[in-house]
Amino acid sequence: MKNILLFNLVALVLISCKTDVEKKVWEYPETEKSDVVFTYFGEDISDPYQWLENDTSKETEAWVKSQNEVTFEYLNSIPFRDNIRARLEKIWDYPKQSAPYHIVDKYLYYKNDGLQNQSVLYIKENIEGEGRILLDPNILSEDGTVSLAGTAMSNDGKYLAYGISRSGSDWKEYFVKDIETGDDLSDYLQWIKFSGIAWYGEGFFYSRFPEPKEGDELSGMNKDNRIYYHKLGDDQSEDQVIYEDPENDAWSFSPDVTEDEAYLIISVSESTSGNALYIKNLNDENAKIEKIVTHFDNDFWVLDHIDGKLMVMTNYQSPKYKLISIDPDKPQPEHWVDVISEMDYVLRSVSPIGGKLIAKYMKDAHSVVKVFDMNGNYLYDVDMPVLGTVSGFGGEREDEETFYTVTSFTTPATVYRYNIENNASVIYKKSEIDFDETKYETKQIFYESKDGTKVPMFIVHKKGITLDGTNPAILYGYGGFNISLTPYFSITRLIWLEQGGVYAMANLRGGGEYGEEWHKAGTKLQKQNVFDDFIAAAEYLIDEEYTSSDKLAIMGGSNGGLLVGAVTNQRPELFQVAVPSVGVMDMLRYHLFTIGKYWASDYGISEDSKEMFEYLRAYSPVHNIVSGKAYPAVLVKTADHDDRVVPAHSFKYIATLQAHYKGENPVMIRIETKAGHGAGKPTQKIIDEYADVYAFIFDNMGITPVYE
Repeated sequence: MKNILLFNLVALVLISCKTDVEKKVWEYPETEKSDVVFTYFGEDISDPYQWLENDTSKETEAWVKSQNEVTFEYLNSIPFRDNIRARLEKIWDYPKQSAPYHIVDKYLYYKNDGLQNQSVLYIKENIEGEGRILLDPNILSEDGTVSLAGTAMSNDGKYLAYGISRSGSDWKEYFVKDIETGDDLSDYLQWIKFSGIAWYGEGFFYSRFPEPKEGDELSGMNKDNRIYYHKLGDDQSEDQVIYEDPENDAWSFSPDVTEDEAYLIISVSESTSGNALYIKNLNDENAKIEKIVTHFDNDFWVLDHIDGKLMVMTNYQSPKYKLISIDPDKPQPEHWVDVISEMDYVLRSVSPIGGKLIAKYMKDAHSVVKVFDMNGNYLYDVDMPVLGTVSGFGGEREDEETFYTVTSFTTPATVYRYNIENNASVIYKKSEIDFDETKYETKQIFYESKDGTKVPMFIVHKKGITLDGTNPAILYGYGGFNISLTPYFSITRLIWLEQGGVYAMANLRGGGEYGEEWHKAGTKLQKQNVFDDFIAAAEYLIDEEYTSSDKLAIMGGSNGGLLVGAVTNQRPELFQVAVPSVGVMDMLRYHLFTIGKYWASDYGISEDSKEMFEYLRAYSPVHNIVSGKAYPAVLVKTADHDDRVVPAHSFKYIATLQAHYKGENPVMIRIETKAGHGAGKPTQKIIDEYADVYAFIFDNMGITPVYE
């Protein structure tokens, strides 16, 4: 389809010795308590810091300032923090390029010269030729906090619709650029969230929410989503409503158009899992929107309209996914035909290109690529150079070649040029980085969780380390929303590995590593399985003497921030440091903000039933902090423009922790400004953030990194 999102993204020696410097007992700002109480099924639950949910109040602003003052006073006192930042800047400074994407008669790709805050969108007409800048987001703001957030080229190759995000917000503003002249047209669209642009005719389809009330932009609930058609040159107020459902104002709609412009595809969602599927025949002026799937029990992703059939990826009756064809004239399930049947491992995507179907699978949380003919007959595998993750294989159906990217924990992105007919790959672009990957190794182990379930975990470290329990280690996890953690390269992680640190990533239940059954096993009343899996991973690392509890840090973001908060409450003695980022910390009220209601399929809602309320309260990080526990050092991370997981979660969590914990370990919050949930964060902010994180971890493990 034409609707595309071009995605974005002297060695250190470890001296492991406890410092003799006496720990300072930090005095935190006193957080005012209120007498707010909410009642659930006859039980009163106090919420003394509910006032922090008001993200625009002067009181919250003053609280944020006072917390940051304490946190940065501490971080500024760590003598080696600047050295960490300098090393990060040095290894970050190398050219990076995405895989080219062929569309119409052009190739689009991203490139970053090294330390640019945002990657630049380039275009070239010939893959062998020199590219030119099509869009440089770095000139849109002085501090790099305006980022690109989606692009879509028109079907005639004349225009590029592009979205921007300000300060990391999920709200997108869209513009249209004339590709030949480089000039922007007059078109300007606002209040778009989680919608792409689907070109058709003289304009495009998109979905948006109503303009929020002043003050509610970053925390108010998002409702009444509608699909619109925008004609080029019109004001947004003139856009035509194509579809809405006033009786279901919590649903959201995502439009797309098949490559031949024959069908409008509407994906309908009420949560992060499962979608209904509607279509409209665009060749028939009198055609109505037809509802093919009306439930939310399964996922349905339309790839394209090919030879009169819709090619659809789904987990309907196939928890590890399969590819089916649906005849629009006979769309009932009894007429669906399997094209690529379900296999033993998870189907992640299918690209119909070059007369073939290129299918990306996930086997034990790493990539496998298989090629089929258009009838679904297996042809061959695409060889993978490393145990890693593959992305790409984009382009148009008639293309004879495509591009893909391979990455691993210690291998930066390498772009390959792939001849589809010959099944032949050659390196197109290889990253040159100041890091010797040959000195490190990655292994995958399977450990046993509390209930006997075997859980995979990747472990990365320098070759030849001694397993004597003295190595510092970071354990990372997520465990939710059918999201899979696969091997990926991170410049920030190199700081840790260069120190002789161990990095472990556990593939917890709740994720999608083994399909929908694995996902469901970590949701709602099964959510404790996720925490048990993570705790068991920590115990494995300690039992096998990769590390010890006084050298183990845990990290996770968003749902992973919830994970870190929950296990820190449940087993604080296992960890020396905890870093929960942009976490969902108040499980009783998460659904009342922005898009929180969409997470109910994973979490359940406290108002649904007494059983659900009690289950959520039993692990909710805010509600399970108690006095008298010896908590690890905690550095909470959040940002003022996070309108996905609103910062009130982190605010209430750290206020509660500071009120109850009276030990020597610092329990602090780092609140980033002009940043959101994570996407679009400028390079300099990322470097500063991770310099702070690693300085905090090293300092609280009593470790001083030294440069040779």
